Amino acid sequence: MDKFRFSAGTAVIIANMVGTGVFTSLGLQLQGIDSGFVLLMLWVAGGLAALCGALSYAELGAALPRSGGEYNFLARIYHPGAGFVSGWVSATIGFAAPTALAAITFGKYLSASLVDNPAPWMAPLLASALLVIVTMMHVRNRRDSALAQTFFTLIKIAVIVVFCVAALALKGSWESLPLTPQTGDTKLLTSGAFAVSLIYVSYAYTGWNAATYLSSEMDNPQRILPKILVVGTAVVMLLYVALNFTFLKVAPVEDMVGQIEIGYIAAKAAFGPLGAQFTGLVLAILLISTVSAMTLAGPRVLQVIGQDFRAFKALGATNKSGIPARAILFQSGLALIFVLTSSFDKILVFAGFTLGLNSFITVLGLFVLRWRQPKLERPFKVPLFPIVPLIYLSLTGWTLLYVLIKRPEEALMGLGVIGLGLAFYFVTKKWQDSKRS
Repeated sequence: MDKFRFSAGTAVIIANMVGTGVFTSLGLQLQGIDSGFVLLMLWVAGGLAALCGALSYAELGAALPRSGGEYNFLARIYHPGAGFVSGWVSATIGFAAPTALAAITFGKYLSASLVDNPAPWMAPLLASALLVIVTMMHVRNRRDSALAQTFFTLIKIAVIVVFCVAALALKGSWESLPLTPQTGDTKLLTSGAFAVSLIYVSYAYTGWNAATYLSSEMDNPQRILPKILVVGTAVVMLLYVALNFTFLKVAPVEDMVGQIEIGYIAAKAAFGPLGAQFTGLVLAILLISTVSAMTLAGPRVLQVIGQDFRAFKALGATNKSGIPARAILFQSGLALIFVLTSSFDKILVFAGFTLGLNSFITVLGLFVLRWRQPKLERPFKVPLFPIVPLIYLSLTGWTLLYVLIKRPEEALMGLGVIGLGLAFYFVTKKWQDSKRS
């Protein structure tokens, strides 16, 4: 049976991370931060947190090699209920909603690049078509799935590199915003504005853990999973810093403050009026890879839930190629509903908090597992333990605390989703126990 290898796993990591966030959040960050150096440090800090998280997940993934990501880790480390809630969060918020968002953004950019003043139905139609095509591609077999994911991801990397080089080369004169440390930057680095902006950056980095959802379907996961997590995260951090350096050097800051379409603004400043159409097409191409990666990784969580809970047995079934086709169809169906109803907008507001809390508890579990099972075989160990996981916990904990203080409504909504997952677990567990008796 075909297995996912290093190239496909790394492609999943990169494609999951590089989505809409890096092309939209700079304008929001500029509302509270006016230092080019601090803005770039945001992306470095977010990358450092993601890299430390990836190293921590690498140890967990090598020691507990089973598909499902946090679902597998939390169920083994804490309690099956913790794993179920994590899977619940991943299925409802972590994959289906961002998949829908990426598909809708794809539809909007592609329709804008094809025709002037596109009809309102055009973007949802294109988004739905993309979801259907990608779903059909991933329910066939792993070979086609892996080749398609690697191909789309290579295109994504190439387009970003070409965009950065071309924009910097063709811009007549670079913007004067200094990107070296200035007076007052130290204060900004520890400010509330930095913490709030780090929330946006952390969401843009979401996806560095995606390969752990495919562990059971990898060729020698104990050996290649750590490499996949570290290499994929490091490549994305370089791409993000390069993109934001390019944005800040080719587009006037005053044009970007508070704006979402940063890629469009930068392309227009660098390439002229036709840059808008070029950017729409470029972002549409990039988002194909994002939708594909989320469609590939997310259903593996539903699959292992189906294997462990009889109430969801249908989702654990696989086709003759060993692919969880029903789980893929279920997640894509949920994403399609979001696309057609746009009812996922509120979910995305608190998604960063909920997913961040999910990863925080998982990395904390690294300490719990070392304490409870010190003799467990660990093919890979986090270097510089406990410094690396503590860096992740400190940065993530800081942002989560700030969300609780400044955005209590979104935080409470996230906690509500978790509470609902817990209630659903106990009802399902009681039903399952009654069936056995």
